[in-house]
Amino acid sequence: MSKLPRFKPFLLSCCTLVLLSGCGQSDEVKVRLSGATMGTTYHITYIANTTSPSQTYLQTKIDNALDQVNQVASTYIVSSELSQLNQSQSTEPRHYSAALTEMLAEGIHLAQFTQGYLDITVGPLVNLWGFGPDHHPKFIPTAAMISQAKQDVGAHFLALDGQSVRKLNPKVYVDLSTLAKGYGVDVVADTLAAEGIDNYLVEIGGEMRIAGHSLAQQDWRIAVEKPVAEQRQVQHVLQPKDSAVATAGDYRNFFDENNVRYSHIIDPNTGYPIHHHTVSVTVVGKSCMAADGLSTGLMVMGVEKGLALADANNIAAMFITRNDDGSFSEHYSQAFQQYL
Repeated sequence: MSKLPRFKPFLLSCCTLVLLSGCGQSDEVKVRLSGATMGTTYHITYIANTTSPSQTYLQTKIDNALDQVNQVASTYIVSSELSQLNQSQSTEPRHYSAALTEMLAEGIHLAQFTQGYLDITVGPLVNLWGFGPDHHPKFIPTAAMISQAKQDVGAHFLALDGQSVRKLNPKVYVDLSTLAKGYGVDVVADTLAAEGIDNYLVEIGGEMRIAGHSLAQQDWRIAVEKPVAEQRQVQHVLQPKDSAVATAGDYRNFFDENNVRYSHIIDPNTGYPIHHHTVSVTVVGKSCMAADGLSTGLMVMGVEKGLALADANNIAAMFITRNDDGSFSEHYSQAFQQYL
């Protein structure tokens, strides 16, 4: 199965949101679809009636739509649009698809919004630390290696004009793993809505978008996973209504060296894996692509800076931090309170 960067089950399980649904009796029926995409899995639950398209038709349409996303944004597929952009050494403008330029535009916006804590050009550092598609052996890069890699990192090296993309630095390497799952969720949700399905829950690798109600005519309920690597437990139950939900965490994909844990989440400003007490961040918003990227950006920032940014911009975010005794604490932005 073709994969997007770092889209692996042991990573994505860190942001799994568990569906909690009731059951009821009506003329409607609950349908579940599932499959594989982007190196992980998708799960869709929707409420159908007699006018809804067939399950087979919808599954085929969704699989085709997700395959197109993979062909655009995967660094594991050498012929994908993103791979072609990364392989190009040209600094001349080049035309790309609306899908790729939409993700690039959101990545550039979030880089500016988070003051560089989220950066879609962080790929050289991700690869250097052994978390990229090359699967290099885990080792600790030297300060000189990190300094060298940082020279080619920065969203300001990308210039967009509509669907025209220009690399201002020929070595810039784009990694859309912080956006593409969320973008895929949005694509699937829009596909369902276009087919007249108004009540659904779409999940890809833990990122979600929800609309309408469950079969029991109740709001969908989901549970944020407790941020522990050894087990699966519910940390908090949410009722996000018609929203997208995305979570970033550092406790599934990491390696240990000399009793030090190195996370897959890299701070573009330092070139090193994040090293603070924030272990997961959940964001609720309208766009799953935006929530996906923003959850990672706030995760890199940590609870103090991230919570300040969220409150200043009316962003619904929940931060989970690990205490010195191993327990966890929850911190909410003001906009998040309505979902508790």
